[in-house]
Amino acid sequence: MIKLDHPPMGWNSYDYYDTTVNEEQVKANALYMAENLKEYGWEYVVVDIEWYSKQAGQNREKYQYVPFCEVEMDEYSRLLPDENRFPSARDGRGFAPLAEYVHGLGLKFGIHIMRGIPRRAAYLKTKIKGTPYTANEVANPYSICAWNPDMYGVDVTSKGAQEYYDSLLELYAEWGVDFIKCDDICRMDAESSKDEIVMLHNAIEKCKRDIVLSLSPGPAIISEHGFYKENANMWRMTDDFWDSWESLKDMFDRCRQWQSYVTDGGYPDCDMLPVGMLGKGFGSERKTNFSLDEQMTMLTLWCIFRSPLMLGCALTKLDDETKKLLTNKHIYRMAGQIQRSHECFASEDIIIWEAGSETDRYIAIFNISDSEKELMNFEPNEDSMELWSGQKYSKVKNSKIRPHGVMVFRL
Repeated sequence: MIKLDHPPMGWNSYDYYDTTVNEEQVKANALYMAENLKEYGWEYVVVDIEWYSKQAGQNREKYQYVPFCEVEMDEYSRLLPDENRFPSARDGRGFAPLAEYVHGLGLKFGIHIMRGIPRRAAYLKTKIKGTPYTANEVANPYSICAWNPDMYGVDVTSKGAQEYYDSLLELYAEWGVDFIKCDDICRMDAESSKDEIVMLHNAIEKCKRDIVLSLSPGPAIISEHGFYKENANMWRMTDDFWDSWESLKDMFDRCRQWQSYVTDGGYPDCDMLPVGMLGKGFGSERKTNFSLDEQMTMLTLWCIFRSPLMLGCALTKLDDETKKLLTNKHIYRMAGQIQRSHECFASEDIIIWEAGSETDRYIAIFNISDSEKELMNFEPNEDSMELWSGQKYSKVKNSKIRPHGVMVFRL
């Protein structure tokens, strides 16, 4: 498994496209990232859910996870990209051409997968590569995700179960996959989830390619923090995070609970960043509900907590205001350098986080109230910088922190 020295940063197709994203759109977003965001640390391009479905419509009104959906699949029970949406996948090439395009931009390529084996494969009794076994012998028909019935869980006691996961990672390594987001597994709803995480980890080790393993959805189980760290690179602390202030306030509590278990290479995940334009694949394209101050608060919390940073918007539709938030060299320098962080103060109105690197100390002061607040009891060196504005403390020390806003200082 790849050893990470900082949380991954990138883009994921889900918040804007849902199940509908196609090759042209992925390429367009990747190109935008390469030309505008890469130098600030953004590097992963991840194709999210249902890239294999032939029935995915233009939005959820036309399609929402139907059992036994028609899927692209090879003879060894492994899902392939839908050739209508990903035309370069034809002739058995899978995601290799798209990954090559992304790599050519100096970026990394990732995909979403569901825990288990396709139900269609079990029905058709297709083979498991390198074994005499078939999908129906590996599948557990009583283990079905509650919100996406495409897959059966794997019967972890069956012969061929580990070989199935090995064959998946062999294929993904051939494609050039750098990042896997595995769903229906993190919170261990299914009896086999923990064993399937281990199988997936073992398959990644065997494939000999550096691949980030991300586990979803949350909330992850805090008592299993050591298990997550041993077998994955990142794991969700929450169910899907969307753009409401109450959800963002709740994330402060979650970060406080997990702050002791953030380590180099093992990152509790606050989920994607719903900035910019969202929701087209869900039937209603819209701008994020977060105010500019709330977006700064979210980005700061994710960064100083050391969460992975995954953008969920349409990068090709970023406005200048949002682009400025995502290209602040001071904030993302902090995110890539700090080695420890914790909440050091909390009241009904103010929350303060502290973090350190080898050379610097950082203080983030969050105003979670609905009114402006003074910079109380805070006197850093006059040359200390406020990272969002890029101004020295001497220039901003008489400023107030806006409602739902934040100031971040490098000392």
